[in-house]
Amino acid sequence: MADFSVSTGARLSVVDVTDRVREALPDDAEGVATVHVDHTTAAVTVNEAEPRLLGDFETALSDLVPDEGWDHDALDGNADAHVRAMLVGPSVTVPVRDGGPDLGTWQSVLLVECDGPRTRTVRVLAD
Repeated sequence: MADFSVSTGARLSVVDVTDRVREALPDDAEGVATVHVDHTTAAVTVNEAEPRLLGDFETALSDLVPDEGWDHDALDGNADAHVRAMLVGPSVTVPVRDGGPDLGTWQSVLLVECDGPRTRTVRVLAD
């Protein structure tokens, strides 16, 4: 298992962490790896890291989950971040070959920040 930190710059943003996942894997890793973020207001997914698509995804999350009007906001004001993270999920499983993620041509591992800016810890567990 290896961890790495990612600093995000906005309340809602998507960061390509594929290279960091690759660095976290042992050179001889084969099989599968789980990429997990242990925060309730961040998530991980796999998709294309094209900047316009990432912007569209951020817009879609904002449109699906409004910033305000949630009961949980009475506690700490970030219910929208929790709901967005729940929709995406805290982890993904990726195939591993020759010590690196064996992703499709356009696939990347993406950290989805829903309550930034913050520093997040991403955990990579290789089996």
